[in-house]
Amino acid sequence: MAVFVSSRLQKKLPHQQPAIPALVLLLFHLSLGFDPAHSTVNSSTSSTGDGGIYSASQSWQKEKLNPSQNLTMSDVFIGSRCDIFSGHWVHDFSYPLYDWSKCPYIDGEFDCQKNGRPDSDYEKWRWKPRYCNIRRFNAVDMLQKLRGKTLMFVGDSLNRDQWQSMICLLHAALPQARTYYVSGDTLSTFKALDYGVSVSFYRAPYLVDMVTTTVQGQQKVVLRLDSAEINGRGWKGADILVFNSGHWWTHTGNLRGWDYMQEGNRFYTTMDQMVAYQKGMATWGNWIDSNIDPRRTKVFFRSFSPSHSSITNGGNCYSEKEPTAGSSYLGAYPPQFQVAERVVRSMRSPVSFLNITTLSLLRQDAHPSVYSNDLTVGQRKNPQRYADCSHWCLPGLPDIWNELLYSALFYV
Repeated sequence: MAVFVSSRLQKKLPHQQPAIPALVLLLFHLSLGFDPAHSTVNSSTSSTGDGGIYSASQSWQKEKLNPSQNLTMSDVFIGSRCDIFSGHWVHDFSYPLYDWSKCPYIDGEFDCQKNGRPDSDYEKWRWKPRYCNIRRFNAVDMLQKLRGKTLMFVGDSLNRDQWQSMICLLHAALPQARTYYVSGDTLSTFKALDYGVSVSFYRAPYLVDMVTTTVQGQQKVVLRLDSAEINGRGWKGADILVFNSGHWWTHTGNLRGWDYMQEGNRFYTTMDQMVAYQKGMATWGNWIDSNIDPRRTKVFFRSFSPSHSSITNGGNCYSEKEPTAGSSYLGAYPPQFQVAERVVRSMRSPVSFLNITTLSLLRQDAHPSVYSNDLTVGQRKNPQRYADCSHWCLPGLPDIWNELLYSALFYV
């Protein structure tokens, strides 16, 4: 079961017809709450249509809302009117919220300043919702509210990007505190030992299982469209789960990482990408519905993080230095967005949909571009081919995703 709030935005440019409004969907099931008696640390590893939503009381360290309040689709949640995903970017010199040189957890592909990016203005933008102000990220408050709990990010390298942002945000408040960090192929974990807080990343770019098995007498890598049981073992026990998936489903050739897709007893060497994604997401949704107790675990799905490889500079994010003005994106939404939205809408379990797609589409300036540690000098001179316009610099945009997650967890 999921609850939707929609905002429809459109922007006119001179001598152009109005753009088709971009659908901005915010799912918040406000009846979710954590039962402290059931919260443990795992250190190992109703929609009412277009007329409004039902709002129930929230019990887990949230500001109380009127249980009988009916909100229209334009109504919002912080204060009396706030859709935190509908707004615009504001230049703010008090950002970033941490010093990149003092966070030892940033992967080289996200560490743009260390890799020589000459500008840093992309770090100094704050997201401003149209009708309210979201809470500035407060790491001490976050740690106190997460005390004794496990927060786990699950998905692909874009969720690793967000995970590293989160641990850098928290680490900035722990200069003298005891911490623990381990990075593995599947599971990586940061712990704030004095708070009993665990923040993990579980790598599962497809969410569904990928296994090695024998097909026609040969060992092959098989993507199981109808199973998330193996991956799911690593997700159980977390108090907060933040999922993403979408990018790997459009990979081709060797980049996709598998030889066959399997559904039931049938094997496929190819399938329409969005059909496969729909099947995989439905399997994930069924696993959540069958295995997650909403009384002890809160589930988020972060919407598709856009690439700017085909909409700027003739197909590249290189040399972009500021966000797109305004509050809407003049273009088609990625199809992964609609697939994920449909699946989450159909689920029985309450899942919150972090709609970062529009606000991220406006940030073509915030990608690593050629300032990644995995490019040679020669490759950096050819940004049209080699610029990374999919991931995000740290500090940068994922910090805002986490600021929104912080608000969604405790103050929305």
